[in-house]
Amino acid sequence: MKNFLLIASLASSTLFALSLCIAQEKKEAEWVSIFDGKTMKGWHVSSKTGHSRPSKNQTGGKWEIVDGAIIGSQDIPGNGGIIITDEKYSDFEVSIEMKNDFGPDSGLFLRSTEDGKCYQAMIDYHANGNLMGVYGEGLGGKPHLRNFSFQKLVTDIKEDAAPVKLPVPADKWAAFWKHGEWNELKASIVGNPPKVTTYIKGIKFMEYTDTEKRLPDSGGIALQVHGGGDFTKEFVRYRNIKVRKLN
Repeated sequence: MKNFLLIASLASSTLFALSLCIAQEKKEAEWVSIFDGKTMKGWHVSSKTGHSRPSKNQTGGKWEIVDGAIIGSQDIPGNGGIIITDEKYSDFEVSIEMKNDFGPDSGLFLRSTEDGKCYQAMIDYHANGNLMGVYGEGLGGKPHLRNFSFQKLVTDIKEDAAPVKLPVPADKWAAFWKHGEWNELKASIVGNPPKVTTYIKGIKFMEYTDTEKRLPDSGGIALQVHGGGDFTKEFVRYRNIKVRKLN
């Protein structure tokens, strides 16, 4: 009887471990690449945001593919825009790798409309800017949450008050964030009113749940080049863009 119970216990443990492996493989398999590294297939440029000046230029900034990455900049001084997925997504996680110049203002747009209204995972990679705060783009600035701000140097940040405390101490930032290298950013959006969560290199940086419905249940995923100033010679760079649908 004892041998039978031991065998049954071992079999149960083996099945449980196997089910965990299968579940993990299934979870990993759900991530789908939405940028092939060679073409803009599945994406298009929109000049309908407030960062474009369609009376002078219809291109919505300059977007090209170089060395397997989407490279964005202003095409003429002050003229930006977004590149947005053809497909619309409702509940999802999106992961990207970023290697931007320190200067241009960008963003990862969640459930974006063609004219750029969205919940933005902030990529304001410049002095007084922020990474992976949450901002209501075209939504009256609601919400606007950040737990740190860049100072004059990319290696120097100041902690800001926010619902989620800065998870990386300011004096450890230079060791955590590697400027000039590819760094992973990730964001998820679920429900409507939505819960938005952002991550840097796997560490949660912000979490926000809205209290009212501001956008449709689904929208595009977009990358931004901000308008204003002259950022024709400074660039944003994104690669390894993948999505995991959560519904």
